[in-house]
Amino acid sequence: MKVLVVDDEAPARERLAALMQSHSGYEVCGSASNGVQAVRMAEETQPDIVLLDIRMPGMDGLEAAKHMSGMDTPPAIIFVTAYEEHAIDAFESHAVDYLLKPVRSERLKGALEAARRPNRAQLGAIEGPAGESSRSHICARVRGNLELIPVSQIHYFQADQKYVTVRHAGGEVLIEEPLKSLEDEFGEAFLRIHRNALVARNSFAGMEKNPQGCFEVVLKDTGERLEVSRRHVAEVRRFLKSL
Repeated sequence: MKVLVVDDEAPARERLAALMQSHSGYEVCGSASNGVQAVRMAEETQPDIVLLDIRMPGMDGLEAAKHMSGMDTPPAIIFVTAYEEHAIDAFESHAVDYLLKPVRSERLKGALEAARRPNRAQLGAIEGPAGESSRSHICARVRGNLELIPVSQIHYFQADQKYVTVRHAGGEVLIEEPLKSLEDEFGEAFLRIHRNALVARNSFAGMEKNPQGCFEVVLKDTGERLEVSRRHVAEVRRFLKSL
């Protein structure tokens, strides 16, 4: 079985890779030092199992695991953590295994043997204690490949029937997440201007009336204009005055 090793510290990755050599039937197919790299390598190498550190700068292991769950064949996730013992309970209640640092060879063997591809309930449980925090990236499938878009580079989300367009600094992609759930998750960074649109608060340049007398938001970086519904004009105006 192919195993991807993910940890932001090189000595930890090297130790896990060395421990893997003593267990037959498994091979290390790659290593990654952060969550973004891990998701991209998982898509490229299609591992059966991912040994995934939790605390990493930028995208942490919990978010990376969520994105990996969107793969056609998601890998089994074994979390590697230095969390205190009381925090481990959150993972023990799920079928996703964990290893406590420093990792022991026998414990690793047991986790590898128990690893199975997670079912949907297990994938939902991956949120664990990080369920309250918002993602740092949006994951979309583009021409069969997973693409990660930093939330900080997104200008707006715009819904159209079952899809949502994510307009970002590098172009746009389509996702199938409800606009309401995106608003709940990213409400501090985005403002609703219409029933079908959320705009990044740092992308507002202003609000103007068009020749038809309707209000439109003007975006700072692109000059694009998006319609503001009448019920949201006052809220947008208050936000712009606060800048």
